[in-house]
Amino acid sequence: MPAHRPTNSYRPLKALSMAMALAFAAAGVQAQSLQELYDAARVYDATYLAARAQAETAQYRLGQAEALSRPTLGLGLGGSYGRTDLPGNLTPTTTDDRLQAGLTGRMAIYNRSNSVTIAQAQRGLGVSAADLESADQDLIVRVAQAYFDVLAAKDALSTSRASKAAIAEQLASAKRNFEVGTATITDAREAQARYDLATALEIAADNDLRVKRVTLDQLVGRVGVEPRPLAVPVALPALPSTDVETWVTQGDQHPLVRRARLGLEVAQLETEKARAAGGVTVDLNGSLATSRYHLQNGTPSAVPGNTQAASVGFQVNYPLYTGGLVQNRVKETLALEEKSRNDLEFARRGVSEGTRRAFFGVQSLQAQVKALEAAESSSKLALESTQLGYKVGVRVNLDVLNAQTQLFTTQRDLAKARYDVVLNGLKLRQASGQLTPDEIAAVNQLLAK
Repeated sequence: MPAHRPTNSYRPLKALSMAMALAFAAAGVQAQSLQELYDAARVYDATYLAARAQAETAQYRLGQAEALSRPTLGLGLGGSYGRTDLPGNLTPTTTDDRLQAGLTGRMAIYNRSNSVTIAQAQRGLGVSAADLESADQDLIVRVAQAYFDVLAAKDALSTSRASKAAIAEQLASAKRNFEVGTATITDAREAQARYDLATALEIAADNDLRVKRVTLDQLVGRVGVEPRPLAVPVALPALPSTDVETWVTQGDQHPLVRRARLGLEVAQLETEKARAAGGVTVDLNGSLATSRYHLQNGTPSAVPGNTQAASVGFQVNYPLYTGGLVQNRVKETLALEEKSRNDLEFARRGVSEGTRRAFFGVQSLQAQVKALEAAESSSKLALESTQLGYKVGVRVNLDVLNAQTQLFTTQRDLAKARYDVVLNGLKLRQASGQLTPDEIAAVNQLLAK
C-alpha cells in the first residue's frame, strides 16, 4: 500500500469547536428564554386565548342558572280608547279612554328542576377550569416543542457546516497529495462526493431551521426569535420518581379525568331533573296595578276616575299525565348517564396508558443520551486514530471521511436527544396531569444565561 502523506494535517475537532462557539455566540445576542416566550404566547396564541374566553363563559352560565331561584319583577304599561256610535240622531255617543300601569312579580318557592339546573351550572365551572388547564398544558408543550425544535435545527445546521468544512479540508488535502503523487485520484473523488453530499445536507438543514423559526415566531407573535441554548456542560435533571406506578396513580387529577368525572355528575343531575319534571312546583305571584279612565256618555260632562288593584298568592302545579314524556326522558338520561360513566373510565385508561408511554419514553431517551455521550468520546478517539493512521499510510482517505461523518452524526444526535429528554419530561408531566407553569421556570434553569 502506498504511503499517504498529506501536506497539511487536518483538525476537525477544532473546526467543529469554532463552529459551535460561533453558533452559541449568535444565540446569546438578544436571546429569549423559554419563560419569556411562554409568557408572550399566553397573550398572543389564538388557540389558548379562545380556550380562555370559552372558560370565562361558565361563570355567566352559572349566573343565568342562579336567576331561576330569584324573584322576577316586570313593569307593564297599556292604554286604550273606545268609541260607541249607535244608530239614530238622538242616540248619544259613548267614549272610554283608559291608561293602565302595573307591576307583576313571581318567585319560585319550590322547584326541584331549578335547583338541579343550578347544581349543573356549578359543575360547569369545574369543567371550564379543567378545559382551561388542559389548554394551558398544551400551550406549554407547544412552546417548548417549537423552542427546542429551533435549537435542534440550529445544532444540525452547525454540525452540517462543520462537517462540510472538515470534508472540504480533506478534499483539498487529497487533491494536493494527488498532485504530488502521494495519493490516488480515488481519494479526491471520494472526498468530492462526500463534499457534494455535505452541501446538500447543509441546504436541507438551513431550510429546516427557517421553517422551525417560522413556527416559533408565529406561536409567540415575534419575529427573529433566538432561543437560548442549554447551558454547557449540559446537566439534565433526573425524574422525581423512577417508579411508573407513582406517575400513573397521580393521573386521577388529570384535567381530562376531572372533566369526565364532572360530566358524569352532570349526567346524574340531568336524570334527577328529568324525574323532577313530574313533580310538584310552587310559585309565589303578586301584582300591583293602577288604571286611570275618562268616560263620557253622550253628555258634555265626563266622568274621570282612578282604580287600584293589588293581589298576592301562590300557585301549585302537578302534572297528572304527560303522555309518557317524563318516563321516556328519564330513560334517555339514564342511558346518557351510562355513557358518561364509560367516558370517565375511558379517560382514566387513556391517561394511564399515555403516562406509561411517556415515562418509558423518557427513560429510553435518558439511556440514549448516556450511550451517545459514550459514542461521542469513542468517535473522537476513533477519528484521531484514523487521522494518525492516514498520516503513516495505514489508513486511506475514505476511512478519515467515514470517521468524520460518524463523529458529526453522533454529536448531532446527542444534541437532539438532550432536547428530547427535557421536552419529553414536560410531556410526561402533561400525560399524568402534573404539568404547571412552574415547570417552565425549572427548564429555564437549564438554559444558558
